[in-house]
Amino acid sequence: CFQNSSLYTLLALPAPSSATCYLLLKTHTVVISTQERHALSSSINSQTVAPEKVTLVVDGTRFAVNPQIFTAHPDTMLGRMFGPGREYNFTRPNEKGEYEIAEGISSAVFRTVLDYYKTGIINCPDGISIPDLRDTCDYLCINFDFNTIKCQDLSALLHELSNDGAHKQFDSYLEELILPIMVDSARKGERECHIVVLTDEDTVDWDEDHPPPMGEEYSQILYSSKLYRFFKYIENRDVAKAVLKERGLKNIRIGIEGYPTCKEKVKRRPGGRSEVIYNYVQRPFIQMSWEKEEGKSRHVDFQCVRSKSLTNLVTVGDDVSEDHEVIMHHPPQVDELDRLNAPFSQMAVNDLPD
Repeated sequence: CFQNSSLYTLLALPAPSSATCYLLLKTHTVVISTQERHALSSSINSQTVAPEKVTLVVDGTRFAVNPQIFTAHPDTMLGRMFGPGREYNFTRPNEKGEYEIAEGISSAVFRTVLDYYKTGIINCPDGISIPDLRDTCDYLCINFDFNTIKCQDLSALLHELSNDGAHKQFDSYLEELILPIMVDSARKGERECHIVVLTDEDTVDWDEDHPPPMGEEYSQILYSSKLYRFFKYIENRDVAKAVLKERGLKNIRIGIEGYPTCKEKVKRRPGGRSEVIYNYVQRPFIQMSWEKEEGKSRHVDFQCVRSKSLTNLVTVGDDVSEDHEVIMHHPPQVDELDRLNAPFSQMAVNDLPD
């Protein structure tokens, strides 16, 4: 036990015996710890304030929430909206101090999504559409994946996840496989491209003297079994069309068509003419255009008569002979209704009714 009397001098206490010193020190220590605990508790209680709540109005329904649940997820829209830069946010409360957000999203779906800010998981109840939930997550910048969404309808969930995967996969196929063929066609002056996707095991062997009669020689061939499997699903073809449209291409067609691979047999027609029968396989194709003046390219102007506008009366006399010659070669047309509506005296003999 302590025997240092200076310690008790500091505490203004007489130096007791060793046993008393031990008990006093122990008692003193307990008393001080209790006081400090009470002081710390009082300080915390004095500084604790009821959490601020904000009112969100979604589809006419009001949600009173603590904005701190949003700031815990700063990568989401609501996290940025109520984060540190809140004073710079473009969303301002209305005259009642309420925030009107998520226009077009139902209150039932928004109530379901609020679970993400509390637990990090969205439990989709029955009656909530997975596509609607997906649109809401995209709007609020919430990651939509199997770690976040829990639902009973696995088919709908996997369908949305497949769309995400197909979008990313086709972006890769477009850059690595399809775009080089399109660039090669553009360098030849073409403004559209028709690509047939064959498997890696397919072979094309045409008769040079008797090629297929359907114009397949203008198609580009792409050997890729993985792209062939990708286009096997109609949902993937729809995703591919959306991606190509986002990239500014037009007249997009993606489907399955028969493509001749090799000569099967030769038939002799009367007169010595030969007909080659080809073996056709069903393979995906993709067609797109990047032509800017498509409408003008398809228009054919059959009127090739020179038109001349006389804006200077002084030059009229110089152009009379030329204009007269033009009129002689190209007499004005008379509509049949004009003949029928003309006065009887102005009709020619040949125009008179029988």
